[in-house]
Amino acid sequence: MIDLIGEFWTAALLGALGGLVLGLAARLGRFCTLGAIEDLLYGGSDIRLRMWLLAIGVAITGSFTLMAADMFDPSRSLYLTIRWMPLASILGGLVFGYGMALAGNCGYGAIARLGGGDFRAFVIVLVMGVSAYATLFGPLAALRNWAFPQVDVTSDTPPGLAHVVAEWSGIAPATIGIAIGLIVILTTLASRSFLAERSALFWGTAVGLAITSGWAGSYYAATAGFEEMNVVSHSFSAPVGESLLYIMTASVREPSFAVGSITGVAFGAFIGSLLKGHFRWEACEDPRELRRQIIGAGLMGVGAVVALGCTVGQGMSAFSTLAWSAPVTFAAIFAGAALGLRQLIEGFQPAE
Repeated sequence: MIDLIGEFWTAALLGALGGLVLGLAARLGRFCTLGAIEDLLYGGSDIRLRMWLLAIGVAITGSFTLMAADMFDPSRSLYLTIRWMPLASILGGLVFGYGMALAGNCGYGAIARLGGGDFRAFVIVLVMGVSAYATLFGPLAALRNWAFPQVDVTSDTPPGLAHVVAEWSGIAPATIGIAIGLIVILTTLASRSFLAERSALFWGTAVGLAITSGWAGSYYAATAGFEEMNVVSHSFSAPVGESLLYIMTASVREPSFAVGSITGVAFGAFIGSLLKGHFRWEACEDPRELRRQIIGAGLMGVGAVVALGCTVGQGMSAFSTLAWSAPVTFAAIFAGAALGLRQLIEGFQPAE
């Protein structure tokens, strides 16, 4: 494939294929992190949260299976090459989660809604992408670099659970990762109500495989060709800004895995909304709602860059490498979202 279309287009195409699955999962399988948190806290249902956990288990198992087959090296991923900063994970995750609640969706969910014709999501995507890039490279970059400098890992052991345990035990990291992934899968399936939800089982598995395919595809493009490329999987914070930049400067810029991923999610969501008969043009009629969504999108962009990922970037892609940052960041995102949902649903008045 690289010989025909080159490394960059190969990475973009492979990213689009995985993104297509993610877009279909959002529209057909109702795969949504904020929805899972809201269902758990206010709906009394853990089905969608178990979908997320199943996706994590499949992604961990798949990623370390690729490692065993020499088709992926987790230590080349962003999450295991940047020194972990716990405070950045906590603060960034809290800000992202709170912003997600205000906006009504994370970046991934907003792109999926945009694919269904929702122009409110278009505003969220634009604001989040711009705020992420402003924090990464723009006016806020100096402040971010001062507070949370992104320093390369200086030790020989990557900051991930499998690699640390491997150093202690002498067992191969791939074996440890596969075992942990299978434990997560079996624990998630220990629910009769969840096992009865065949759609949830299917789409949770599909999302995990999409994350795995992202690692395999980007690793192939980075190692089979001659261009210097990053090894990445799906994420929807800074990659949204990267995609917006590509749209504006495509004549002088090569496409990337991120551009393909964003495009694939939007297209998959569009197909899914047509199949479900849910596609319709929507716009915001309440200025207060629009203001809340813009503020939330801005917070998501900033928080995701500080935490080095969003609900998908840290919550699934980083988790699939067993990076230390993943569970801490997702716990912070959960807490921030819970706070934001409480403000929106109950207010901050004490219960009588």
